[in-house]
Amino acid sequence: MSLQPTIKANNYMISAGHYLATEAGFRVLEAGGNAFDAGVAAGIALGVVQPDLVQFSGVAPIILYHAASDEVITVSGLGWWPKSVDLATFIEMHGGTIPVGVERTVVPAAPDAWIRTLERLGTMSFAEVAADAVRYAGEGFTVHALLAENLEAHKDRHAGWPANASIFMPEGRPLREGGTIVQSDLARALQYMIDEETAVAGKGREAGLRAARDAFYKGDIAKTIADHQAAEGGLLTMEDMAEYESGFEPPVKQSYTGFGDPIEVYTCAPWCQGPVLLQMLSILDGVDLRAMGHNSADYVHFLVEAMKLAFADREAYYGDPRFMEVPTEYLVSKDYGAKRRGLIDPDAAYVDVQVPGEVPGVGAGPAAASAADAPAGIALDTSYVCVADKAGNVFSATPSDGTYGAPIVPGLGMCPSPRGTQNWAVEGHPSAIAPGKRPRLTPSPALALRRGKVAIPFGTPGGDVQAPAMLQVLLNMEVWGMAPQDAVEAPRFSTFSFPNSFEPHAIEKNLVRIEGRIGGEVRDALIAKGHEVEQWPDATWKAGAVCTIESHRESGVMTGGADFRRPCRAMGW
Repeated sequence: MSLQPTIKANNYMISAGHYLATEAGFRVLEAGGNAFDAGVAAGIALGVVQPDLVQFSGVAPIILYHAASDEVITVSGLGWWPKSVDLATFIEMHGGTIPVGVERTVVPAAPDAWIRTLERLGTMSFAEVAADAVRYAGEGFTVHALLAENLEAHKDRHAGWPANASIFMPEGRPLREGGTIVQSDLARALQYMIDEETAVAGKGREAGLRAARDAFYKGDIAKTIADHQAAEGGLLTMEDMAEYESGFEPPVKQSYTGFGDPIEVYTCAPWCQGPVLLQMLSILDGVDLRAMGHNSADYVHFLVEAMKLAFADREAYYGDPRFMEVPTEYLVSKDYGAKRRGLIDPDAAYVDVQVPGEVPGVGAGPAAASAADAPAGIALDTSYVCVADKAGNVFSATPSDGTYGAPIVPGLGMCPSPRGTQNWAVEGHPSAIAPGKRPRLTPSPALALRRGKVAIPFGTPGGDVQAPAMLQVLLNMEVWGMAPQDAVEAPRFSTFSFPNSFEPHAIEKNLVRIEGRIGGEVRDALIAKGHEVEQWPDATWKAGAVCTIESHRESGVMTGGADFRRPCRAMGW
């Protein structure tokens, strides 16, 4: 029996990583907005109600399906390094590391991504979609258990940054579960953008959206961010801010055949880790997973070995395609997947760190010489939201950037994107630091489609755990026939035998973590195959928190899935 109720609807559905964000998006749908309006509203709200995980001034990669044109579009809501950044500085002055604080700041991308989505496919104003976020920030909301846990875990960093401490430690200690968190400066910053939009109301919706965007990237917000960066030793300038634009880019796609008709799966390009999910699916395509048994030792082993192979290629080849050749189509292809699949021994784990495959004409990046064989830790940040509406439109986004990697800007209540932590201070690495270059992002929304039949947006927080968690949920639905809620609640596992995406990029070689509900006999059998196994609790937020919607076009029925591992909720009508 599901731990959260299965939510069904015929008109629209939203599932998000926090119940107040779900409510914000649902209110926009109730007011006549479409999936894109509602997704943006929920995404902005996540930057308020999950400030430990998401910042309004962070990242927001998005996948959009526009039903009328039958088009899948991605929005690269990921900022790039300032013009003045120098890789040599990080190598020589910081010993090849990317230190905590303002020096890891890249251009904030989320506000631009949200507003450009509204411009292109939405119907509402910034004021309409940001209304609940302003209310949550200004009036406050109740601290939930995971937020309280994260504030306690990162209290030492927050205490060292006055603006962080004033929000999260107003009485000298971290806010506790049941307390109220108020973000007055953030409310005022959002209201300033709304006021700038309202000032040009007579010129139309698009002019208003541009004014709201300019308020952030060219107005007082940009100046406040740039002044703070200059004072604290950061590199981000007003010129860097003013020149930023998120791109509308084609997705990467591959099909997968589970236990029925093939389904097309879409991700963003390899400026994020999205294609690693497609590589995993290509490795598994054609394998009779049902014969192994769901979450059996053979099943867990085979998926883990497929994950290792895909992550090895991510490390060697993925980076900003504007700066390098990424052999994306080759890496996600069925032929290459079959070659990689042939390397899996069904009876024995590959106990060392996997090596990348060979790609004709493209050299792999350097081996992970800077990645220590040490506990990597698990990234806490990121959230997710998906929306489907009656017209068939679909929205899928994974906003991110918490507050424990860099300081909040005094007077703004927000932390500019510290996503530089996902670059490498290593010469020749595919994701090495460079001016204007984007980090290789972990947040990676996805969308699965059978055109004219079903649409399944899905995603999760969890850093490197995202692709393994999303893979398992999609297989639960496509191979094992589970309903969305059951699919996200089923016990999960992940490998950690690859360089972590976050500085200091540590490796936990040959390690598999499994939730306790999978059972001791499976754990013992995995150990017998050569895996090092660590048991998670029966259910843990560290295994991801997947949200999804299964929207059937023929019947019009939508079914939501919201992970109980974090405060996720689905709502529909």
